[in-house]
Amino acid sequence: MALTTDVKAELVSIRNAPPTVRVAEVTAILRFAGGLHSIAGRVAVEAEVDADLLARRVARDLAEIYGVRPEIAQVQSATATEGARYAVRVIGAGETLARQTGLLDQRRRPVRGLPNRLTTGSREEIAGLWRGAFLANGTLTDPGRSAMLEISCPTSEAAMALVGAAHRLGVAAKAREVRGMPRVVVREGEAIRSILAQMGAVKTAAAWEEMRQRREVRAGVNRLVNFDDANLRRSAQAAVAACARVERALEILGDTVPDHLRTAGQLRLAHRDASLDELGHHAEPPLTKDAVAGRIRRLLAMADKRAQQEGIPGTEAAVPAGLDA
Repeated sequence: MALTTDVKAELVSIRNAPPTVRVAEVTAILRFAGGLHSIAGRVAVEAEVDADLLARRVARDLAEIYGVRPEIAQVQSATATEGARYAVRVIGAGETLARQTGLLDQRRRPVRGLPNRLTTGSREEIAGLWRGAFLANGTLTDPGRSAMLEISCPTSEAAMALVGAAHRLGVAAKAREVRGMPRVVVREGEAIRSILAQMGAVKTAAAWEEMRQRREVRAGVNRLVNFDDANLRRSAQAAVAACARVERALEILGDTVPDHLRTAGQLRLAHRDASLDELGHHAEPPLTKDAVAGRIRRLLAMADKRAQQEGIPGTEAAVPAGLDA
């Protein structure tokens, strides 16, 4: 969990955020790290976090923004493997705070999702919302086949609201349920790097991306070293040849290439080892493999026709010697 610790340490060190962003962050922390309790007939707001520094930050923000007096207490961890945990509680003005932060609606009913004003705010406010959710209940795994950024959510409604907020930041996130616990997951490598940076963990995002690239290079080298299967070798050669032709086609056509053909070509270059079916899944909206193949064929044909008209080398001329185009 070293990466998770690094992300949270960087996020909790952020200072001087605008007031509306601080509101979004602390509201998310209350929503994802705690909830409402009844103590002596009064509504109490509580957030349980995994670091003393974060607990003190939450308490400070609640005091400065809402004028309440939170209590901080160390609580027993649920398992022996967990470190110390800290609870930030507001009892005296708990109900007022719950209304102000959107944990209670006007009829004193607990809100299952997130306040609409947060999920429809500015990009900075939505990034603050995600930052608070991650600080409350987020994890980040190492780059690799199972890499993911995940946030455990109190309800499925909160998970769906967080997914919608991610989409407004241009990040693809999905809601799922694991052992009865709603979660929001980001899996694509570029999407993970993007959400980390937008939350404010810029250094960790850069370090994570560097680790991802090193692993991809090593994996690529290992695949080449172990390419003793002729079919796999031919597939790799065909992919190299196809990418070389696409690069040449985009160069020949320049700004005149139709957008849908340009997109297909860029998908081929961005995911060089992917099958046509996988390329279709990367498209937005998704395409069938036949549609992707057809667009790439038209791109190459259009470029070769232009090359013939202008008397310049066509796309096949870009294929390295010894490879079939």
